[in-house]
Amino acid sequence: MAKLSKRMKKMREIVPAHPVGLVEAIAAIQAMPALKFDESVDVAVKLGVDPRHAEQMVRGSISLPHGTGKTVRVAVFARGVKAEEAKAAGADIIGAEDLVERVQKESFLDFDRVVATPDMMALIGRIGRILGPRGLMPNPKLGTVTMDVTKAVSAIKSGQIEVRVDKAGVIHAPIGRRSFSADNLLENVSFLLAELNRMKPAVAKGRYMENIAISSTMGIGIRIDLGSV
Repeated sequence: MAKLSKRMKKMREIVPAHPVGLVEAIAAIQAMPALKFDESVDVAVKLGVDPRHAEQMVRGSISLPHGTGKTVRVAVFARGVKAEEAKAAGADIIGAEDLVERVQKESFLDFDRVVATPDMMALIGRIGRILGPRGLMPNPKLGTVTMDVTKAVSAIKSGQIEVRVDKAGVIHAPIGRRSFSADNLLENVSFLLAELNRMKPAVAKGRYMENIAISSTMGIGIRIDLGSV
């Protein structure tokens, strides 16, 4: 059996053996031994849906009250005035045919989110097989295919996240950094869970949120008492 590190032993002493409330879970995460970098704090929510059926898909954009603490690089596919608006809003990469060509020929993917004006979608279709598997394809339902590029870029830069249930029915999402105050982490995760409840498919039956766990990047997952949320 592999020998446990001092950090792992300490974390096991801190992590509750039973499901706890959000406040206690966040306190436990922040009590764990710190690392040399500011760990992300993430939540995993197992939903009672079957994503194989389109009507049970849970997907959308959520603007967390206190952001995620992560610097997000935004690429915008636009021309003319809309390209200028994207630049003024703080977009990191802006282009049209030239940007599509970079993605195709140079495998250029130095960005985290993509926004596009509707007239660019036919052009972006050429690189759909590259963007799609990486979760980078812009989508009107997520507000990333829009003429209001200023609003879209500003929302992403301020901490908007995309959530999408995976094949196992689980939503994975960041809720901040360990350096955040406990109150800010609590507000972010509470807002996220409320938004997921709002997105509940009408056809979903039985318990909607089946399991919830919170963890830091290098930490142990902490189970949440469903009765407390």
